[in-house]
Amino acid sequence: MNFPRRFVFAAAAVGLFLLALVAAVVGLMQAGRAEDTMSFGDRVAAITMVTAFACVLAFAALRELYARYVQGSLRLAEEAGALAAHSGVRIGDYAAAELCAVGQAINQLAGVRDALEGDVAGRVREARASLEEERSRLAALMADLDQSVIVCNLDGRILLYNQRARDELSGPAEAGSAELLGLGRSIYTVFDRSLIAHALERLQPGAGDHAGPTGGAQFVTVTRSGRLLRAHMSAVSAAAASDGEVAGESSGKSASDAALTGFVLILDDITAENERDARRDALIQSLTEGGRGPLGNIRAAAETLSDFADMAPEQRERFLGVIRDEARVLSQHLENAANAFSNDLRVRWPLEEMLGAELVAAALRRIGERCPIVGRIEALDESIWLRIDSFGLLQALSFLAARLYDEYGIRDVRLALSRGGRLAQLDLVWIGTSMNNETAMTWELDSMNSGGETSPLSVRDVVDRCNGEIWFQRERASHRAYFRILLPIAEAPKEAARGKEPARQGSRPEFYDFDLFRRSAASQQLDDRPLAELSYTVFDTETTGLDPSGGDEIIQIGATRIVNRRLLGHEYLDQLVDPQRALSPESIAIHGITPDLLVGQPTIATVLPAFHAFCADTVLVAHNAAFDMRFLQLKEASLGVRFEQPVLDTLLLSAVLHPNQEMHRLEAIAERLGVSVIGRHTALGDAMVTAEVFLKMLPLLAAMGIHTLRQAREASERTFHARLRY
Repeated sequence: MNFPRRFVFAAAAVGLFLLALVAAVVGLMQAGRAEDTMSFGDRVAAITMVTAFACVLAFAALRELYARYVQGSLRLAEEAGALAAHSGVRIGDYAAAELCAVGQAINQLAGVRDALEGDVAGRVREARASLEEERSRLAALMADLDQSVIVCNLDGRILLYNQRARDELSGPAEAGSAELLGLGRSIYTVFDRSLIAHALERLQPGAGDHAGPTGGAQFVTVTRSGRLLRAHMSAVSAAAASDGEVAGESSGKSASDAALTGFVLILDDITAENERDARRDALIQSLTEGGRGPLGNIRAAAETLSDFADMAPEQRERFLGVIRDEARVLSQHLENAANAFSNDLRVRWPLEEMLGAELVAAALRRIGERCPIVGRIEALDESIWLRIDSFGLLQALSFLAARLYDEYGIRDVRLALSRGGRLAQLDLVWIGTSMNNETAMTWELDSMNSGGETSPLSVRDVVDRCNGEIWFQRERASHRAYFRILLPIAEAPKEAARGKEPARQGSRPEFYDFDLFRRSAASQQLDDRPLAELSYTVFDTETTGLDPSGGDEIIQIGATRIVNRRLLGHEYLDQLVDPQRALSPESIAIHGITPDLLVGQPTIATVLPAFHAFCADTVLVAHNAAFDMRFLQLKEASLGVRFEQPVLDTLLLSAVLHPNQEMHRLEAIAERLGVSVIGRHTALGDAMVTAEVFLKMLPLLAAMGIHTLRQAREASERTFHARLRY
């Protein structure tokens, strides 16, 4: 057997050390016998000192060997376990060259494994390309629908929703408001449970009906924000029978009963429609009540005049005055009613919100395509939003520009959009040849036929649809002329006012998860449910200091959600909090939140109930959760909320998975598991990193035999770090 040179040198060094030790002891004994100058006690003391020194040297050598090889081997085993569970993870360097060689060999095998996995993943991606395309189409369709769509399983857990539903049902977009809609959340936080149960009963087929659930149920309800919604509920059914089976014969239950797996809610906001109908009814009632008296007086006066033809002139004039006065009152009453209801009469044509700058840009492109005219922007207020028939208005502008070119040879027009009080002024401007008012009026009333396009509508018709006004005006001194269209200014849509949410997990929000159809909330107790099936709220806080019992306060809460082993990057809470106390310079140096950023922010009395609603029906996850939970628990009594849901701590879980690692800080765990750290020391950034770390831990826990929430909590409680208290 060939031994390594380092092993031979080590063995020789140990042998020489032992030989030198024996020689020293023998020399002391012989020196004592030869000269007899040392007493027996001195010789024993000298031998003891030499032996102790040798033991210290031996302990130091053994300690170094233990750290290099024994403890290093344990750390190598833990890192190899993480590498086996996750691709992209690699073994680090070790002090012992032999362990470094083992690590390099493992890394080489991991590289081969990753290459093979990449090849398999590529084949899987190709095989699933069609399915992903269909899912993307579905997500795009759901995002662009004008109606709110929500899909739930039979437990009322939300499987799919679109942006429209999120805007209408998640409450007002204000500081501290809670998102009520989310994957895996219960629809009963939005709608009354008995209302949904009643509608589901109407979806169930009759006792003798084997055709499966058909049709739907409708109901009207009111949201927490006071919006009136009309809901249509349809059944979601799976295949009634599998291949090779006859429907209804595979079990004692009817196939239709077995096929019902959930329901779809299609919601229409009828608040404005209901208000308009109420105003219409009030108008009809006011016309009836207000017109009955004047009409009665007019009829009585008219009958009196007809019955008494030889009435005295003074008396006749008095009756005629009554008729004139009552007719004037009736006319004024009708005019007031018409004015009050005029806007409601106009909104029957469907209009759309559009940014004014986009309308101007589209009009310039359309004018340039229809005729050889150079279009320019003269003035533009980019903050103006309009509610218009955009296609009709573009037709009108291009029609007027084409008439200017055809009849007057105008080759340069300009568009201007500005505010005029509560109205927007859209001007089509040109310099040079002008026209008279009669010609302009004719153009406004003619059917729009130009550039090969024919429309039965006139410019005036389109402007009226948009609830606007149009006129022609000349400026003789500057030789300018323009058509001015006055349009009502609309409020910016909710999506524009909020700003687009950051896409943390891809280009499209993940608003669907059909795997939740397989879940049943009542199937087993929470502690005995598998970790992979639970829903989690991963959160983090930033604070004024590190002493919650000493008066430090929360200044930021960030949270995101994990449902069905997926991080829902678009369902998150990120809120600054006014602590109503000073911030220490040390805390500012860590999180970078300065006092000026907290001015005007809501207090914890507003934010904590919103966070409590956000994390309802989930397991809480945090890194060093004892610290964050202490801040929350100190506020429970004063704010009337209780955080009673289970809590998992990634710090404790790391100690369970890697007990031989020296560091369990979030950055160290993320590096071991191959998670990129972005946005550190911001509440939401830390929550996102913690969530990704937790997802990486799930397969490692399963490999250790930790499958349920109870097992994870019990394993965490046995670690040394679980003894920390705040």
